[in-house]
Amino acid sequence: MKHIEIDEELYQYLASKTQYIGESASSILRRLLSLPADLSEQKTATPKKIESVLVQSSSSDNTPLIHQKTVATLPRTAESVFNYINKEELATQRGVVGRFLLILSALHRVHGEQFSAVIEIRGRDRLYFARSEQELAESGSSTKPRQIPDSSFWVMTNSNTTRKKMMITEVAKALGYQAVEIEKIRDLL
Repeated sequence: MKHIEIDEELYQYLASKTQYIGESASSILRRLLSLPADLSEQKTATPKKIESVLVQSSSSDNTPLIHQKTVATLPRTAESVFNYINKEELATQRGVVGRFLLILSALHRVHGEQFSAVIEIRGRDRLYFARSEQELAESGSSTKPRQIPDSSFWVMTNSNTTRKKMMITEVAKALGYQAVEIEKIRDLL
């Protein structure tokens, strides 16, 4: 892959033509120029994972036998937020709030209806997420509600980075991510 330098105005134009978080500049340009899709960028199915498992059974004379059995496991079928987060776009955000909103937007895009589980995530005296700006504003003073881009959800942004990381962690847990994935998502902030 070749790297090119472009001016800020052109970069902003390309960014404005992004159809989903994580879309590469090459994909955007191919689409805008009506060029065929790059086959290397298309998602391919992950092959089955083959594992060897030791299985213990008994012979006819009750002597334990140990042998290997091959087990095929299917890959996780649910989409991952990592398919939608563009690290370059994250880096261009001016601050933690911008990255916070971008990550939440990607999680919403991937998990759609499941994302409503975030409404249950709250502090002792404060709502962290709501369906309206008013609902968040009424839950405490100086909440600085912001709408999560491309969603109908609002989030409180007047909290420190540690609290925002905790909120991201809780959202990822609610959406079914594993501990290792949750840590990677949190570290994007």
